[in-house]
Amino acid sequence: MTSEDGGQHRVVSHLGTLLEDRGMTLVQLAAASGITVANLSVLKNGRARAIRFSTLTAICDVLQCQPGDVLEVSGTHSAPPPTGDAPEGVSPRSAAAARARGPRRSWS
Repeated sequence: MTSEDGGQHRVVSHLGTLLEDRGMTLVQLAAASGITVANLSVLKNGRARAIRFSTLTAICDVLQCQPGDVLEVSGTHSAPPPTGDAPEGVSPRSAAAARARGPRRSWS
């Protein structure tokens, strides 16, 4: 997150839709997964700022889905385009970063 995005993330939770599709409530998911209703509610309502892999795994196990079914990155993220030609085996972005740093100094 950067100051440009106002501290907001672009991750969207589809937990509500998944539960609805399966005719399941948060309370039922909580009982089956061992995750508190409060934590599931935060995730379902889009207020979560982070999620543990163990939590995501438990949700996916119960709902028989994949992490990409639960979470999605919305919108587009425009990374600065790489500039210049990079040597073979070096990404253009890494080459651009190296150029920005300047020449390496030898301390010998």
